[in-house]
Amino acid sequence: MFSAPLSLTTDTAFELPSYLHESGIGNAWVEANLGGRDVSSYLDAPCFDAKGNLWVVDIPFGRIFRITPTGEWDLIVKYDGWPSGLCFHPDGRLIIADARHGLLALEVDERRIKPFLTHYLSQRFKGVKNIIFAGNGSSNGSDNGSNAGDCYFTDCGQTGLQDATGAAYRLKTDGSVQRLLDNIPGPQGLALNHDESILFIAAAGDNAIWQAPLVDNGVSRVGKFIQMSGGMGAGAGPNGIVADSDNHLFVAHNGLGTVWQFDKRGEPKYRIDSSRGDWTNSLAFDPNDPRNIFITEAQTGSVLKATLPMY
Repeated sequence: MFSAPLSLTTDTAFELPSYLHESGIGNAWVEANLGGRDVSSYLDAPCFDAKGNLWVVDIPFGRIFRITPTGEWDLIVKYDGWPSGLCFHPDGRLIIADARHGLLALEVDERRIKPFLTHYLSQRFKGVKNIIFAGNGSSNGSDNGSNAGDCYFTDCGQTGLQDATGAAYRLKTDGSVQRLLDNIPGPQGLALNHDESILFIAAAGDNAIWQAPLVDNGVSRVGKFIQMSGGMGAGAGPNGIVADSDNHLFVAHNGLGTVWQFDKRGEPKYRIDSSRGDWTNSLAFDPNDPRNIFITEAQTGSVLKATLPMY
C-alpha cells in the first residue's frame, strides 16, 4: 500500500541501575497485565523538564524517577499507585495519570502528591493511562503565563476488543470535564496536531490510531487515521504517540519493538527498531534537539535514543 519506510536503530541512553530493581512476584498490576512475570520494573511515560532532566514512571511499583542528562537516577517518589503518564503543568507541577487514583499532581520540590482530578460525575475512572495539555491557556497578563490549556487524557483500565468502553476526556480551562469518546478499545497515548484541531488517540485494542476532529461540544466524525498490525502480548499495539510541528506522528508500537514516524497523511516514513527488547511503549522529543527521540523500553528497563536525519 505504501513504500517501505527508511530504517533506523536505537542506542541505549540510560538503563535502570540494578540497585533500583524490584520484584514483580505478587504485584497486582503485574499479575493482571504481565501474567505474573517477575519483572524488576516497567518504565513508561518519558517527559522532559525545563532543565533537560528526563522523568519516567515505573508503573507496577508506584515510582517516579528523574534522570539527569549525565545518566544519574533519582527516585523522586514512591507511593501506592500505578503511574502511567506524565505531563508538566505550566506552573511547574508534574501531573500524573495514575491507573489507580486518576489524575494526581506532584509538587516537585516538596516531593508531595495531591489529587488533581479523581472522578467524573461522582464516579472513579477505569484506569487513567495518559495525559497531555493543549496550548490554549492564557496568562491574562498577570501570572507569568502559568495557566494550562485544556487537558486531554485517556481512561483505559482493562478495556480492549472484549470490552470497548475505554474513554477520552477533556478537562477544559473553565474546570468543566467532557467525555469526548467512550467506545475506545484500550486507549493509550494521545496527541494533538499543530493547530490543535484534531486529537489523535492510540487505540491499542484496535491496533490503530484514531483521529477525532475537535469541536466546542466534543468531537465530530471520528475515524481511523492509521491501521497497524503486529505486536505480541497483552496491551500490545500503539501506545505512546507524539506529534511534531510538521504534523508528523510518532508511534511507539508496544510488543513489536518499534517506533514509527508517519507523515501528515498517515504514510510511514521511518521505522525505528529497538536495539533492546520489544516493549517500546512511549517516547519524547529532546527539547534541545527535537531530532533526538527518547523511548522507554520496559522489557529491559531501558531508555533508548534515536536521532533522525536532518533531511
